[in-house]
Amino acid sequence: MRTHRLGRSRVEVTRLGFGGGPLGGLFTALDDRTAEEALAAAWDAGIRTFDTSPHYGLGQSERRLGAFLRDRPREEFTLSTKVGRLLVPQDAAGRTDDRFVVPATHRRVWDFSRDGILRSVEDSLARTGADRFDVLLLHDAEDHLDDALRTGWPALAELRAQGVVGAVGAGMYHPGLLARLVRETDADVVMLSGRYTLLDQSALDDLLPACTERGVSVLAASVFNSGVLAAPRPGPGATFDYAPAAPGVLHRAHRIADVCEAHGVTLPQAALAFPLLHPAVAGVVVGMRSAGEVRRDTADAAVGVPPQLWADLRAGGLLDARPPAPA
Repeated sequence: MRTHRLGRSRVEVTRLGFGGGPLGGLFTALDDRTAEEALAAAWDAGIRTFDTSPHYGLGQSERRLGAFLRDRPREEFTLSTKVGRLLVPQDAAGRTDDRFVVPATHRRVWDFSRDGILRSVEDSLARTGADRFDVLLLHDAEDHLDDALRTGWPALAELRAQGVVGAVGAGMYHPGLLARLVRETDADVVMLSGRYTLLDQSALDDLLPACTERGVSVLAASVFNSGVLAAPRPGPGATFDYAPAAPGVLHRAHRIADVCEAHGVTLPQAALAFPLLHPAVAGVVVGMRSAGEVRRDTADAAVGVPPQLWADLRAGGLLDARPPAPA
């Protein structure tokens, strides 16, 4: 599987990365065996980029990912995690966490201070059993951006300068705030969730031009917009940004699917290929919860999409008319 370097760093990522949200039981419980089978299928398929976070299942994703990677050659994979939330123990008392189906043994505490960042990294190293992280990202800092820039970012830059981590940046949903971070720091990479997809190209307004100008790489996450683009045709109950898809979104997705089918391509195949058209995008990161999902996504990611498909989508008003900047 081809790799791409992140910004000016030496860290490389595979064009398809494994997103660790489902390992934390995102929306649906996941047993250890299924999680291990999904990771094994990803490794066998050539995926060598693995992204996780303390937020995902109150550390469960980090623990599972670390257990799997422990016996793999360290120089053969790229490990990414996030900072900004500390996990504080609490009495679960039979309660289940909010979005992640795990016992509520901890509560999340926002902390973008230097000490909070360093403690978060130390805790994540302990959970994964890793010797280091290749990528560290400020996580979901939309409502805490001033703190993240004032105290969190210098801590990440310090860790990078010390060689503790190879590449640093941020992961958020809001492309405009990510663009601010790109312009005010010397980030290597940003992870953008759901804002450069077949259904939403708002990152073209500010973020992607800023990344191109500054030499910052983008990892595109949530390329299926939480589900509506994950099947050849969105069915009943399809979700967009983790909520039931509105009729207008469903109609647009079906129109895009019509054009895809005319070119012998499925909606998920086009959804995986589209972000990689932009030269700033180094890879896509997809959450996968089973070996079957891994095999399907890796097969879809390997399909060559004819350039005329994108031209037809733009001509039909189904994609932003601005083509990606030349590489």
